[in-house]
Amino acid sequence: MEIFKNMMYILMTSAIVENVVLAKFLGICPFLGVSKKLDSAAGMSGAVIFVMLMATAVTWPIYKFILLPNGLDYLQTIVFILVIAALVQLVEFILKKYMKSLYQALGVYLPLITTNCAVLGVTILNFDNNYGFGESLINALGTGLGFMVAMILFAGVRGRMESCDFPESFKGVPSTLIAASIVSMSFMGFADVANGMFM
Repeated sequence: MEIFKNMMYILMTSAIVENVVLAKFLGICPFLGVSKKLDSAAGMSGAVIFVMLMATAVTWPIYKFILLPNGLDYLQTIVFILVIAALVQLVEFILKKYMKSLYQALGVYLPLITTNCAVLGVTILNFDNNYGFGESLINALGTGLGFMVAMILFAGVRGRMESCDFPESFKGVPSTLIAASIVSMSFMGFADVANGMFM
């Protein structure tokens, strides 16, 4: 029961309280660039969740059993970036060869995941938080779900913003950044909820 409670706490915290986009400000480029339409936001989010889980499953044993025992933990960031890039290329190749409809649906979003710092962030944060393998996978899933929540929520906000009449100086990026900061502040209230439920 205690393990389940801990896993749920990690999942809720990584998805909502410590949202990778709205609290840690990682993955801002796709958050601002791909959140104009709901379908593109959902497609990007699905691909990011998959790559986060794969990257965590590969980087955790590499760090724990190769880098750390050999005193090469200072190469962590470089190795993780290479692993993420290789995984994205592998996923792209497999989808292109065996699942063409899914590959076409994801389109340009799949290669963009390589440059998404949220994927690298979750792999590094797993070790900063001293998570085991199972906890790291739950954290990656929660982080990916949090990325999806932020993307879909902000896609809805941006959809409503298109019908608003902003002053000329606020049109475009300024109004988008102001809206993002308001959405980010709204997530601050979830910290006490997660602590109350699982602590």
